[in-house]
Amino acid sequence: MSNLLERIRPAADSGLLLPASAKNLAAFLVHNRSSVSLAAIDELIAAENWTELDNRFFRTLAFGTGGLRGKSIGAVVTAAERGAGGPNGRPEHPCVGTNAMNYYNLSRATQGLAAYVLEWHATSGRTQRPAICIAHDTRHFSREFAEFVAKVIADLGVDALLFEGPRSTPELSFAVRQTGAAAGINLTASHNPPEYNGYKVYFADGGQIVEPHASRIIARVNAIAGESYEPVAERGRIVALGANIDAPYLDALESLLLDPAVVRNARLRIVFSALHGVGGEASVPILRRVGCEVSTVAAQDVPDGRFPTVKSPNPENAEALNLAMRQADAGGTDLVLATDPDADRLGVAARSTDGALHLLTGNQLGSLMAWYRAMKFFELGRLTRETASSGVIIKTFVTTDLQKAIAEKFGLRCVETLTGFKYIGAKLAKYEADGGSIFVFGGEESYGYSGADFVRDKDANAAAVMIAEVAAFAKSRGQTLPELLDALFAEFGVHLEHSESLVMEGADGAAKIQALSQSYRDHPPATIAGAALIRTRDFAAGGLVDVEGDAIPPESMTIFDVEGGLRVAVRPSGTEPKIKFYLFVAEPPSADVAAAKARARDRLDAAWAWLDADAKTRGSNVP
Repeated sequence: MSNLLERIRPAADSGLLLPASAKNLAAFLVHNRSSVSLAAIDELIAAENWTELDNRFFRTLAFGTGGLRGKSIGAVVTAAERGAGGPNGRPEHPCVGTNAMNYYNLSRATQGLAAYVLEWHATSGRTQRPAICIAHDTRHFSREFAEFVAKVIADLGVDALLFEGPRSTPELSFAVRQTGAAAGINLTASHNPPEYNGYKVYFADGGQIVEPHASRIIARVNAIAGESYEPVAERGRIVALGANIDAPYLDALESLLLDPAVVRNARLRIVFSALHGVGGEASVPILRRVGCEVSTVAAQDVPDGRFPTVKSPNPENAEALNLAMRQADAGGTDLVLATDPDADRLGVAARSTDGALHLLTGNQLGSLMAWYRAMKFFELGRLTRETASSGVIIKTFVTTDLQKAIAEKFGLRCVETLTGFKYIGAKLAKYEADGGSIFVFGGEESYGYSGADFVRDKDANAAAVMIAEVAAFAKSRGQTLPELLDALFAEFGVHLEHSESLVMEGADGAAKIQALSQSYRDHPPATIAGAALIRTRDFAAGGLVDVEGDAIPPESMTIFDVEGGLRVAVRPSGTEPKIKFYLFVAEPPSADVAAAKARARDRLDAAWAWLDADAKTRGSNVP
């Protein structure tokens, strides 16, 4: 170790290695002396690959309110990490570093979480030993990480309830409440590139951790210096989960149907793709159970952390649905559905009157489901004119205002939250406690949706059921989904959206993202594409409340309201090395939907061209 430190010091002194990287490397070597770690660091130093060392060590992977997310495979894979190799061409060992998803960070996170669970449990009045549910997807190292986490949990005196195989994020949320567990962990990086993995944490209410638990758990994790620990005398058990959770989860999914007969009678033909992830575990059987004819994309049924048939396993990207759409065109299918690796996001392509399949955006899908469910709630008497104000549609600030217009038309509350389904989950916990609200629908623009409280996260399996019902309803009226969407545009006005991201990798990129985000706070534009700025909302400053009077936590996001119905939001991604731009345009209701769409697209194009040029100018002026 001393030899490695001596070789690091000259690079730090000469500015080749960031001071923070040198500091983290030194601390890491005190607590981690595995042969793989030492050999990997030695190899990178010998190659004088200071950039890779900076990217791995410029920070310690932060345990935030969503848990952990980082690379489990480095941009440079050392011989020590490659080892004998692992499944699907991955290295034998995960990426070495403090800023990486590996056993070092998993141990620290799990020790901190277990410590908090034990403290919370001791004051909660529960008598049985506390338990933590654990799930994982099909990513590189996910199963090994899940088994490692289960061992740490059991070693520290907590029962580990470990799914026997890959399961979705929403089923993990469901399992926490179904088993009465104190917390849950899912080993997944959702739709991120193959080299990433993550550690998502849920609390006893089935939602991702929020305050007051979040900061307390983070404090416990930050207090742990290294990965080693002493097992307690009375270890917890490791218990397998499987059909005992799958069966009630499928029953809960079926309960989402508001008009089961309309789905059975439509006999929808669906092509489904799991994109090499876990979606087929629940989406396929439940769709078949409710009466849909489902075929799958065989090449993408195969669990594979490389996601070899797509550029990105993200159903937000049109390319990810190419294989499914080709298969659907060959068979004249009504719908194409695709889920991301952990099945919390759903992408959809629907057949239109021109015979072609059309991709629908997350905003459009959410609006169709929100409208249909609101309409059905009144038709079925779940809501009435007198009780309308107790009905709630929840959306994020960066989700289309079409859903706000729908809520207003039906007399429902439209509650807006920060990005992240944990905030929607927190609202559901509040409504459960107060008993006075009826949840109609919740969603976010990035293809995440919820229709009931049995899961407190976005749920692609639930979304598959809900959108199938909307498509069946449209079919019963002689419409396609795109035609039904146009009918909503005619009634509520054309609402179109556009999003873009600027990617900035590594330590240097993280600093640039923060600086660019700060520049929008400090120097908002006076105009955007020639239209005057009406209002700036700086969410980082705090002090904002939602329509229910609840405080909105501070977040690095700025929203610009511009004359003419243009709205722009700018925020750094919480999970990827990106700064994201969201653009929204609304046209007034009109029978000429095609012309309104054309005007809206022109305005979006002009606004993005202006913002893109402005961002590049700002970027060149930040350190």
